[in-house]
Amino acid sequence: MSQQDKMLRDIRAEVKYTRRYIGKDAFDPRVMKAMEAVSRHEFVDSGVRAYAYDNGPLPIGYGQTISQPYIVALMTDLLDPDPDDVMLEVGTGCGYQAAVLATLVQKVYSVEIIKELSEQSATRLRRLGYANVVTRVGDGYHGWEAHAPYDGIVVTAAAPYVPPALVAQLKPGARLVIPVGPSHFSQVLELIEKDQDGKVSTRDVLPVAFVPLTGEH
Repeated sequence: MSQQDKMLRDIRAEVKYTRRYIGKDAFDPRVMKAMEAVSRHEFVDSGVRAYAYDNGPLPIGYGQTISQPYIVALMTDLLDPDPDDVMLEVGTGCGYQAAVLATLVQKVYSVEIIKELSEQSATRLRRLGYANVVTRVGDGYHGWEAHAPYDGIVVTAAAPYVPPALVAQLKPGARLVIPVGPSHFSQVLELIEKDQDGKVSTRDVLPVAFVPLTGEH
C-alpha cells in the first residue's frame, strides 16, 4: 500500500469514527479524488517529508501548521464545491488546502497574513501547476472584497468569532467553513450557510484545534 493510499484509508476510517458529529459515513467521492490527486509531500519541508501522508498536522514554519488530511477533506466536503465555483481561502499557509480546492473549482483566491509563507506558497503552487489559485498578502479577517461574492469560503485558522466581512462576502446559497473559539482549546468547526434570501444559519460540526487567526482583530 502506498503512503497516499494509506492516507485515504485513514481519512475514511476517521469519517466513520466521527460520523455522529459530521452526519455522514463517507465524503463526496470528488473530494477523495482531490485528496488523492494532490501530492502532500510537496507542501512540507524535507525534514518532515517522511510524515507527509500521516493523518496529523505538521509544522510549516512561522508557528503555523499544515492541517491533518482528514480535516482538509472534511472542510472541503463541507463547502460542497462545484466545478464553476469561485472560492476564498483565508490562511494560505503552505498552499495545500488551496491546491485541493483548485482541483475541484474554477478559481481559488487565497489570503495569507505572513508575507514569507504567502511568497513561498505562491511559488510552490505555480511550480506544481495550480494556475487557478491567486494569492496575496493580507489580513484575511477582512476577506478579499474585490472578488466577492464567493461560492464558498474556508478559514484555516481559528477566529474568536465569525468575521462579519466573510459572511457579507458569501453569495446566496454559499457556505463558510471556519473554526471558532479561543486559541488552541474549546474550538468548534462551524458551517455557516447563507440561503437564497440572505438568511444565515450556523451548525457546529466538530471539536477542533487550530492555530489562531492573526491580524488587527
